[in-house]
Amino acid sequence: MRVKKFLFLVGALACFHAPQAMAQNSTARTVKIGVLSDLSGPYADVGGMGSVVAARLAIEDSGLPKKGWTIEVVAADHQNKADIAANTALKWYDTEGVDAITDLVNSAAALAVSQISRDKNKVVLASGPATSDLTGKACSPNTVHWTSDTWAFANGTGKALVKTGGDTWFFLTADYTFGHSLERDTEKVVLESGGKVLGKVRAPIGTSDFASFLLQAQASKAKIVALANSGADTINAIKQAAEFGLVAGGQRMAGMLLYIVDIHSLGLRAAQGTVLTSPFYWDMNDDTRSFAARFASQMRGAKPTMIQAGTYSAVLHYLKAVEALGDSKDGTRVVGTMKDMPTDDPLFGKGRIRADGRKIHPMYLFQVKSPEESKGDWDYYKLLATIPAEEAFRPLDEGGCPLVGK
Repeated sequence: MRVKKFLFLVGALACFHAPQAMAQNSTARTVKIGVLSDLSGPYADVGGMGSVVAARLAIEDSGLPKKGWTIEVVAADHQNKADIAANTALKWYDTEGVDAITDLVNSAAALAVSQISRDKNKVVLASGPATSDLTGKACSPNTVHWTSDTWAFANGTGKALVKTGGDTWFFLTADYTFGHSLERDTEKVVLESGGKVLGKVRAPIGTSDFASFLLQAQASKAKIVALANSGADTINAIKQAAEFGLVAGGQRMAGMLLYIVDIHSLGLRAAQGTVLTSPFYWDMNDDTRSFAARFASQMRGAKPTMIQAGTYSAVLHYLKAVEALGDSKDGTRVVGTMKDMPTDDPLFGKGRIRADGRKIHPMYLFQVKSPEESKGDWDYYKLLATIPAEEAFRPLDEGGCPLVGK
């Protein structure tokens, strides 16, 4: 496990040379945030060190360091393994004083850490995982699910594709919690919209050779080959599908969870025309462009993904709640305060957090531009439709969260 630390020290260095000044500052507090992500595997580009940068930018924008708060960020690689994520969370909570954990790209890791955080009364800012179970049967008073989820992706991209003639589907699914959730939620949408599912196959995370799976998809003759996977797995599957001639043969590839770094890796020639759903795009307005420029300056020019933007947004709101309370140590109180306070930040705009922990904001249906439409690097999306916040996520009373009604 690789661990990296970033320390945001109190306002000015003079504080270390003038203890009396610190003593006079009654608002001085400490907060420790853990970014638990994939730092070396298939999801490293969608979360990873970019989420560390995003958390640091949120701390800067919170203004708390200038008010005398000491805010520390630690980062660790869960290697997409729930047991490593759980053990890291326990160590952070029991011996290192971590108050909140964010990112958690990988749904199995997120579910494990959410339960541990509930037991330890800490806070989870789940900006990375997609499983909708985090606000369903596995909901917790200590967890906020921030960026998006499998229900939102399924209802955004799935409905759009069925409406445009994609009424027969074949699923190529990542064989773990996230993939199963995305397949489940998308299949429900397809069937309810009048479509049919002709077949399914599941591939282990980190698969490099999708040949046998793609041959099954090709033989099904389904109009839509849905990739219920993410990150490098999606990129490899799309590239290999082109080699097998699936698209040339009339089938459409649907990346049910695509990130802007995936499009960057694939290139517009291969990705053009792809429809995707996202709550964030760096080129939406002046605020998102300003953040993207700051982020890119620390990330070798890369623009932020939805997960990295979600980490910024979640950490910023968390710090607002911590400041309002004057304390970060009681997880359920902090999350309760986060739910009581309307959300508002430069990247996601105004929103709210529901009783089940679901952060509510609009989702957007985008189409990837052609090379001719793009005006330059990272100019990849054009907006097709806006899905209002109250329609973008599963209705509160349908998730089965035991917190609802309390």
